[in-house]
Amino acid sequence: MMQEKAPRRRRKMQNVTMTDVAQLADVSPSTVSLYLRKPEAVSPAASQSIAYAIEKLNYVPNFMAGGLAAASSRAVSILVPSVRNAFFAETVSAMQAALRKERLQVILGHTEYDEREEEDLVRMALSWAPAAIVLTGLSHSAVTRRLLAKTSVPVIEIWELGGPQIDAAVGFHHDQVGIAAAEHLLMQGRRNLVFLGARMHEDRRAKMRCDGFVACARAAGANVEIVEHAAPASAEVGSTLLQETLRLHPNTDGISCSNDHIALGALFACERLKIAVPQQLAVIGFGDLSFSGACNPPLTTIRPSGDLIGCEAARLIVENLAGNRSPDKLTIDTRFTVLHRRSS
Repeated sequence: MMQEKAPRRRRKMQNVTMTDVAQLADVSPSTVSLYLRKPEAVSPAASQSIAYAIEKLNYVPNFMAGGLAAASSRAVSILVPSVRNAFFAETVSAMQAALRKERLQVILGHTEYDEREEEDLVRMALSWAPAAIVLTGLSHSAVTRRLLAKTSVPVIEIWELGGPQIDAAVGFHHDQVGIAAAEHLLMQGRRNLVFLGARMHEDRRAKMRCDGFVACARAAGANVEIVEHAAPASAEVGSTLLQETLRLHPNTDGISCSNDHIALGALFACERLKIAVPQQLAVIGFGDLSFSGACNPPLTTIRPSGDLIGCEAARLIVENLAGNRSPDKLTIDTRFTVLHRRSS
């Protein structure tokens, strides 16, 4: 008879401590702690030994414990309205690439344009002493502002300028984007204008672009209307908005869209309805997303330089960690560019 094998006992994993890493690396625990908090302050030889020991022992630092809790961790909390939004993806990607070079890790959260969700994410981020917190936009709840006012953690607000800042801000003026779009269409001789917007009851930056567009058009004596949808921006929503525009305002000869997804849907609808672009209807978007130059016709749009926003925000974070934090509320205007293509 075959004997049954006794079940193999699982070897109990022992917790690896900072002291274990220090012993293997032949350095003091304080040197390991310094390496984890500020690696550039440790000699290359010691850094190499510590890195080897960490990898060999599979050591995972506990940033909430003892000496590390008193300082900032090597993580940066980045909060964006939506991880599905290509605009913010470009910014986060650029920021992450720059921070990785400094051995800083990104922890990403998305708020879905909900200030209460942002409060919860900020509270959680502060609990592990991040190297910095990056917020999208300048509009936050009173609770979030109070939480951040009580901490020394650097705060960088991105993608918007022109309002009260918590600390540093990197971005551009969205009302000026709307003005630039209106001026472009007016220069093409368009006088019956419509702004197509999505989710503007939550997306205040899209609303600001809309307000700038309407104000500029009215100041020039043009006819201007707003047609909007409550759903998030998509090509399908853009198509629906274009058809609604033609139903409500059949004389429309120029439209500005809250982003390129809306503009793409409008172009699709024009093609189905045999509306010549730009001869009958000029279209301008926002974002210069990857498909914008490949549309038929190529889409006139406004590029916000999301990658530059990410790089500049990362630069400020690195400078803060090096002790070069500005005592004033620093503002960096990354501006935007109007790209004139064949849709207008």
